[in-house]
Amino acid sequence: MGRGVSALRNFLVWMMIVVCPPFLLATDTGSAILHSKGGVWVNGSEVVDATSIFKGDVLETKPGFVANLDTEGSSVLIQPESIVKFEGTFLSLEHGSVAVGTSTALSVHVNCIRVEPISNNRTQYEVTDLTGSLEVAARKNDVNIKQAGKVRKASANGSSSQEATVHEGEQAKRDEAAACGAVGKLPLNPKLIEAGSAVGGGALALCLLLCKGSTNPNVSQDDP
Repeated sequence: MGRGVSALRNFLVWMMIVVCPPFLLATDTGSAILHSKGGVWVNGSEVVDATSIFKGDVLETKPGFVANLDTEGSSVLIQPESIVKFEGTFLSLEHGSVAVGTSTALSVHVNCIRVEPISNNRTQYEVTDLTGSLEVAARKNDVNIKQAGKVRKASANGSSSQEATVHEGEQAKRDEAAACGAVGKLPLNPKLIEAGSAVGGGALALCLLLCKGSTNPNVSQDDP
């Protein structure tokens, strides 16, 4: 009798180990786990090892450092010098590069452009946005490139459709400014703002000193 109870208990324990992780992940699709070995910031604070990430968190990798993001059915490699916002069901790439492996159609958004797998089959792709030129590479299975309807710009031939499929093994590029308009995304570093203010203030003072009394002497005061 005792051996039967022990065997049943062991069986239930192993069943819980096998069943519970997927169940817990399914009930919390708005979170992920970030793995790093330093050089990674979350919402402005440096993190190391494994860290829980939630919807709305901003992740930043410093030069020479990468981060791995694991969420339900998907894994993401965030390359050095990248800024990514985790949105639960998709990623918002502000700058840099990410490599995505997903079986849940995890998509990557860059401004008004959306890159997404065409199915829930395991898909691997890369998205890079460094200088305003968006690059998409499909490594396994196909992905679609779409533009959000709210800010979609008409193409040269008058058509507003800017959707395309990048097939496995192929790459595609998009001009972000041409597709979405000149929209600033990255916040300025406060130190740069202070430096700019100092330079701007000095230039203004210099202009006031040099330009004072520099009105054209040939202009009549009576008949300007």
